Amino acid sequence: MNSQTSDRTVYVKTIAVSDLPREVRDQAEGLKMLYAVHDAEGQQLALVGDRKLAFHLAREHDYAPVMVH
Repeated sequence: MNSQTSDRTVYVKTIAVSDLPREVRDQAEGLKMLYAVHDAEGQQLALVGDRKLAFHLAREHDYAPVMVH
């Protein structure tokens, strides 16, 4: 088993909507911050509007989420 398949840790971090591309900002519906979920290699897996939802989605897909500051 390689480390990529065995590492189920994902990282949740806040992202300012103003730092995102226009097409994403247009869908943010007035939110100032979004929560990005990234795997250990840095690939973004999800972008959601709520911290609790980010953690819930990660756990629902058998990942272990941790908050990045």
